[in-house]
Amino acid sequence: MGKAGEKPVLIREDGRRHDGRLPNELRPIRMEVGVLNNANGSALVEFGKTRVIAAVYGPREPQPKWIAMPYRAVLRVRYHMAPFSTSTRKSPAPSRREIELSKVIREALEPVVMTEMFPRTSIDVFVEVLNAHGGTRTTSLTAAALALADAGIPMRDLVAGVAVGKVDGVLVLDIDEVEDMYGEADMPVAAAPSLGQITLLQLNGVLTKEEFEEGLKMALDGIRKIYEMQKRVLREKYMKIKPEV
Repeated sequence: MGKAGEKPVLIREDGRRHDGRLPNELRPIRMEVGVLNNANGSALVEFGKTRVIAAVYGPREPQPKWIAMPYRAVLRVRYHMAPFSTSTRKSPAPSRREIELSKVIREALEPVVMTEMFPRTSIDVFVEVLNAHGGTRTTSLTAAALALADAGIPMRDLVAGVAVGKVDGVLVLDIDEVEDMYGEADMPVAAAPSLGQITLLQLNGVLTKEEFEEGLKMALDGIRKIYEMQKRVLREKYMKIKPEV
């Protein structure tokens, strides 16, 4: 990784990244649903060392009542990083970044959640980052979509997300904390694959038109793989045949 203060080697001579992955390779991913007894739906998702848990409550009577909408449910999302999730202790108070990412995740979920089926209610999604090592917003979004499905909330499709970065001039999929810190660009993307709809697209840094198009294709290919994992983990929970008593 290099001496303290020095930029680490992000792309090795053999073309692999600092952690041994190929440019278009995802980190090891683990997903689990139904991890919390006291929530209507929940999910635990890990992208490498990034670990996120999401819990869903609702549809339920909104608090305060004045936020209720006559024709649909109110979808609320709270993204929060635990004080122990980063190398230096984070204040438990919500930061401006956490408030912004709560809004980003909510807006990425709203196109697929069928809120019109539950007027005058609220659907509340709580996302807690347990360990942060890059890609927390896309990991959180993936976990939130799984938790909504686990809660039985009607959805037009699942949403999955991943970030593409540019490090040492090379486009790479699913960047980690080191690549995010020292890279030249970071592009989080989320999509509902069966709908063919991109629900989140942000870019920090600079990409050429050709790099943007290649990076977007790389992200959507990765999202399809994550999406298949989401469907598989839901099937494993809900399509098991119960043995006869």
